[in-house]
Amino acid sequence: MNAAQRISHTTGRNAGSLRGSDFSHTMRSGVRVGSRDLTIHVLNVGTDWPDPSGARRDVALAGGPWLGLIVSKAVGNSVVRHHVARRLRAAFAYASTTLDLSETLVVVRARPSVAGVDSVELGHQLTRAVAKVIG
Repeated sequence: MNAAQRISHTTGRNAGSLRGSDFSHTMRSGVRVGSRDLTIHVLNVGTDWPDPSGARRDVALAGGPWLGLIVSKAVGNSVVRHHVARRLRAAFAYASTTLDLSETLVVVRARPSVAGVDSVELGHQLTRAVAKVIG
């Protein structure tokens, strides 16, 4: 993942950014679902402490949702990657208002084809994919 640009961003009032360890943990232990232009990893951390499942690794991890983005150089140059990241953050902010994503870690990997997709379609893909996981 050296070639990938990792961007963690706060969206919403109770949201937080993913730390490196949370980012990796979500990628390894989360449920993965794909769409045409995105791969999404979702991990529900729950509210219990100590956490019997091991998903909640820190008592300070409360609230959410948390978002991490992977937008690699294959997507485009710096301007294109940042534009894609802004659109993904906006789509996630919308998805988090329509779905119950509290206590949830989400990592979104943008595939190279995402640069040519309009924002509305990107939002639909993200919302549908996350809805599949959280039910």
